[in-house]
Amino acid sequence: MKQSEITKLSTAELQEQFGESKKRYTDMKMAHAISPLDNPIQLRTLRRSIARLATELTKRQAQ
Repeated sequence: MKQSEITKLSTAELQEQFGESKKRYTDMKMAHAISPLDNPIQLRTLRRSIARLATELTKRQAQ
């Protein structure tokens, strides 16, 4: 998810996306430990997307 898309979301939507992304990341990580994923780069992109969501949530809470 791009930063421009993240800034357009409401705080509730951000929290929902954050929770879903963390769950999906955990599931993908477990699946990758059992048998390699077809595209392991997905883990990196998802992890970075989670970091973007967390950063935006923190920024909004500080305001």
